[in-house]
Amino acid sequence: MKTMNYSVIRSICSIIIGLLLVVWPETAIWYLVITIGALFLVPGLVSILTYVMNGQKVKMPFPIVSVGSFLFGLWLMVSPAFFVGILMYVLGVVLVFAGISQIINLMNFRTWAQVSMGYFVFPVLILVAGMVVLLNPFAVASIPFIILGVSCMVYGITDIINNLRFKKKEENALYQDVVVEDITPIEE
Repeated sequence: MKTMNYSVIRSICSIIIGLLLVVWPETAIWYLVITIGALFLVPGLVSILTYVMNGQKVKMPFPIVSVGSFLFGLWLMVSPAFFVGILMYVLGVVLVFAGISQIINLMNFRTWAQVSMGYFVFPVLILVAGMVVLLNPFAVASIPFIILGVSCMVYGITDIINNLRFKKKEENALYQDVVVEDITPIEE
């Protein structure tokens, strides 16, 4: 069975998030914070309910982390405005790291394939966009969200293109490095 390509899944998620941020910049970020809140709240709630239903029978320790997860998720869902401000900085940092990661990956691709400087344009733009979001996140509320959305889409698209373009060359380079041993049949 073939393993799942998490790079492609990550790229598709980035494109979807970027598209949502471009189409509905003011609304999308609120729903993103609420969704993150739900992702903390639901597992915390499940663990708490599991403890309440089975804790006395199995002698489970009290799930303190689950209570914290539940309360943090509830806080995110009830007051997303507080976290929208923080989230812009977090997403700016993510873009900076995504741009740096793509640049490093392209430099690594150079060991087995010729990579023209044109491939570095979009990762550098993603890096710059992340720095712009970090330095001026609230100049005009929707502009950073649109920049962030476009950057997420560009990151996802270029990551898919780079993977498609260089994966085959990487496999060929790795295949050429494999030394085939002389296998002799076992005599009976």
